[in-house]
Amino acid sequence: MRVLVAEDERLLADTICEGLRKRAMAVDVAYDGDAALDRLGVNDYDVIVLDRDLPVISGDDVCRTLVESGAETRILMLTAAAAVTDRVAGLGLGADDYLTKPFAFAELVARVQALARRARPAAPPVLERAGIRLDPHRRIVTRDGEPVALSGKEFAVLAELLRADGGVISAEQLLEKAWDEHIDPFTGVVRFTIMMLRRKLGEPPLIETVPGAGYRIP
Repeated sequence: MRVLVAEDERLLADTICEGLRKRAMAVDVAYDGDAALDRLGVNDYDVIVLDRDLPVISGDDVCRTLVESGAETRILMLTAAAAVTDRVAGLGLGADDYLTKPFAFAELVARVQALARRARPAAPPVLERAGIRLDPHRRIVTRDGEPVALSGKEFAVLAELLRADGGVISAEQLLEKAWDEHIDPFTGVVRFTIMMLRRKLGEPPLIETVPGAGYRIP
């Protein structure tokens, strides 16, 4: 899952980013509306957490532009205005959901996860293939019933491989979904993560390398 946090209160923005990353999400941040539109023009996001009161370009205008572009990114609007008319106005701009500040972080996470499920084709709540069982919500992975302890990135990469349902996932696609924009695309981070996954999942090997194409769990 890849998320953009567009919030001008830097402490709040950075706190949200840190919390989402701990839940194995790839998160980028923008502190004004112009930077948010720049990132939306370059990257495909499942969800944007969008403050209505952004400087330079308002969150409302970012929302309008995103909706008019036809992008599939889901929009969770944040605002300090609690009146029903404000919530109705935000949803009327095309936002998918609305959260009033201050909010409980657990609620924000739940809303982001719910919107992300709507941003991609429906997947079963628990992903299973070749003896692997991955529960995204409880963050539990087992192989043939035995628990497997994974890091956040390993968990995210394994989830993408399982969602492919036997199809090939390229290294570029894994970078797009499991890392943020600061990762160097020429590093061997995907290869290293796949190596660690293979080691932790044990024998016989499950993740197959498709030369020139990527990886899959057949």
